[in-house]
Amino acid sequence: MSDQEAGESDVGKADVLAHLLSPDDSRSRDEPQIATNIGTQLQHMGLTTWSISLLRRLRDALGKLKPESILEVGAGIGHRSAWIYDLFAVDGVHPQRYQLVEDGAKFAVILRRLMLRHDAESYTSIVVGNLEALIGETNAWHAASSTGLEVGSPRIASENDAIIVDGLSESRARNVESLLPFLSNSGVLFTVEPDMPLGNVEEDDKDGMRLVDGFNQWMEFIKSANETYHIAFMPVFGGTLVALTKK
Repeated sequence: MSDQEAGESDVGKADVLAHLLSPDDSRSRDEPQIATNIGTQLQHMGLTTWSISLLRRLRDALGKLKPESILEVGAGIGHRSAWIYDLFAVDGVHPQRYQLVEDGAKFAVILRRLMLRHDAESYTSIVVGNLEALIGETNAWHAASSTGLEVGSPRIASENDAIIVDGLSESRARNVESLLPFLSNSGVLFTVEPDMPLGNVEEDDKDGMRLVDGFNQWMEFIKSANETYHIAFMPVFGGTLVALTKK
């Protein structure tokens, strides 16, 4: 491929991200009823979730991308997953694989109920565990597979057409960076910018300093990832949706 062709290809992929993050006016702006019910449950449990604007834009992006394999990390009790399942129901098509990762067995029980409610057992798997440990186990499995000693299957599936990353703001950069290798060549990773520290944070404020450190790590990550990934940002009410794909 010539330098000119490579440049045109890069521009094309960058345009794809902008297209994915743009709104799809043909879709409903209303929250799916199951997602609404889970949102009420979240409030009772004192948990947070992405804003409806962020979820709507993610739903629109997945509808355009039509991924055959999806990895959702930090699935919680399934509020965002309910939006995604509703997309499958409305479009009448689902991916070959949808993997939900959550660090909490009690949440996995709720996720399983959501999966059964959508008759999604044939293509959904729920993985419980700490993300860092799961990635370590997966990498160890792949290392063993190269010698023919692997048993079973990796904890986290590779070659995902879409990866969705949630979790604590302070670990957002680290988690996104560790999951990028799990993208397919044309796959897209979606996440939300971590919370920005506001005002002066005292050094003895441990929670505040974790937020500061996490945001600084995010800025450094974005700077380094720009070399090998196209990155697009879409500010909406409640946050900024971020998408990354390989150059």
